[in-house]
Amino acid sequence: MERTQFILATAIILFVAFCMGWFAYWLIHRFTQISKSDIGELDRMAQELHESEETRDQAITYLQQREAELTTQLSQTEAELAATMEGLREARHEAEELRSYLERGSQG
Repeated sequence: MERTQFILATAIILFVAFCMGWFAYWLIHRFTQISKSDIGELDRMAQELHESEETRDQAITYLQQREAELTTQLSQTEAELAATMEGLREARHEAEELRSYLERGSQG
C-alpha cells in the first residue's frame, strides 16, 4: 500500500467515524428533545401542584384551629362537669344531713 492510498483510506475511515458520531448525536438529541407541549404540560402540572400544596396548607391550618377550639371547649366542659359533680356531692351531703336531722327529730 502506497502512502497516498494509506492517507486516502485513513481519511475515509475518519470521515465514516465522524458521520457515525454525528448520526449518533442526532439520534440521541432527537429522542431526548423535549417538545413545547411537554414543557407546557410540565408548567401546568407544576401550577396544579403549587395550588394543591396551598390547599393542603390551608386545610392543615384550619384543622389546627379547629383542634384548638375543640380542646378549649372540652376543657370548659370538663370544668363544668367537675363543678356540677361537686355541687351534686354537696347536695347529697346536705340531703343526708337533713334526713339524719329529721330522723332524730321524729324519734325524739
